[in-house]
Amino acid sequence: MSDATRPEGPDAEASGRPERAAVVVGGGLAGITAALALADTGVRVTLLEGRPRLGGLAFSFQRGALTVDNGQHVYLRCCTAYRWFLDRIDAASLAPLQDRLDVPVLDAEGKPGRRLGRIGRTALPVPLHLAKSLATYPHLSLAERARVGRAALALKGLDLADPALDTQNFGSWLAAHGQSARAIEALWDLVGVATLNAVAGDSSLGLAAMVFKTGLLSDPGAADIGWARVPLGELHDTLARKALDSVGVRTEVRTRVTSISLNENGRWSVQVPGETLHADAVVLAVPQREAHELLPEGALDAPERLLEIGTAPILNVHVVYDRKVLSRPFFAALGSPVQWVFDRTEASGLREGQYLALSQSAAQDEIDEPVSVLRERYLPELERLLPATRGAQVKDFFVTRERTATFAPTPGVGRLRPGARTKAPGLCLAGAWTATGWPATMESAVRSGVSAAGAALHALGRPRDHLLELFEEAA
Repeated sequence: MSDATRPEGPDAEASGRPERAAVVVGGGLAGITAALALADTGVRVTLLEGRPRLGGLAFSFQRGALTVDNGQHVYLRCCTAYRWFLDRIDAASLAPLQDRLDVPVLDAEGKPGRRLGRIGRTALPVPLHLAKSLATYPHLSLAERARVGRAALALKGLDLADPALDTQNFGSWLAAHGQSARAIEALWDLVGVATLNAVAGDSSLGLAAMVFKTGLLSDPGAADIGWARVPLGELHDTLARKALDSVGVRTEVRTRVTSISLNENGRWSVQVPGETLHADAVVLAVPQREAHELLPEGALDAPERLLEIGTAPILNVHVVYDRKVLSRPFFAALGSPVQWVFDRTEASGLREGQYLALSQSAAQDEIDEPVSVLRERYLPELERLLPATRGAQVKDFFVTRERTATFAPTPGVGRLRPGARTKAPGLCLAGAWTATGWPATMESAVRSGVSAAGAALHALGRPRDHLLELFEEAA
């Protein structure tokens, strides 16, 4: 048996407070955040991850000479928690934000001269910051653009604290507010599918309203897009590990927790193969089904609700050409199975040609398709969208599949998502699937880690003042 701490450090002695120990189970963004936030207060932290790396579902791997991200991840300027996380691991410069929102939108079926539209903003106050972009958006008729404006104002007026929003679906609300099928495809789903991982008809109105109100209707710059210009593994594994090491977190990978239990002395025992760790607090930062398996009896009033939280897949299609075929860093597509396309050439280390990554959310119908079928579907679509691909040689084509990439943001999911605190003293939950108010994003994961750390510090009798400053620093 071993304690989750090392011998008491000078900081604990100088403060006169007894040494406290915490174990964080799960090394994704939620677990890394919780571990950093706890260690920053002097708690001795052990972070346990079953995979051979940190980063959860935002990671990289090698494919020959290529460094491949399992999927394309982006964040927005309004993602203050993830921005704090990037600062905390000294990675902000490696995942910069756009100076100003600009999303090229290519319509594969558009008329010549009208195939390319843009969603962007000006520096005018909300909602006028989007007026110019909407007025010139070629993929909607003049009447549709006017109705979009009215729906946006109605959306802005919704109260996100109203639980009734979670029981309704976004698609029905949009239809009731005059949105045509074309408007939903060319605007609302263009944004919503990428952020919610579901089409409007399958999405909770509460979560969709949160996305659009926060991202597009809160601050002029809220939706400016940021993404990593280096492999995700460099951020979420290498630099995260360095930050954890710097505050004394003991990080163990390839270490799967088999059980956790509360002892008679009020401390926790965390069982891993060949060792039992003891701690004053435990943060479970694992997917909902794994959390359900590890939760001790009585920790939640209705633990079966965790199993009712559905999952949604994301498919990523990777294509390497022998020449440059795309001149912009990314674009979104209409009139095609293709959703979003990113240039990953530089980040992957490719020296010749161009590497494109297609991010396909809400991919329930395609997630198990053979690579050969996907190749026959997507290469012709890229030729429709990007004429420069015609005649270019495909050097490599492969797919990555995340079958449980996110929780499904279906109506009613809000009542299933637990908060950070459980009924078991010192046991806390973290993960993008917990009750953060956000859909399953990197922002939600980091926010959950901060909340879990706050709950653990409360149980340990430690001050939480520094946690209140995190989002202020990012903002």
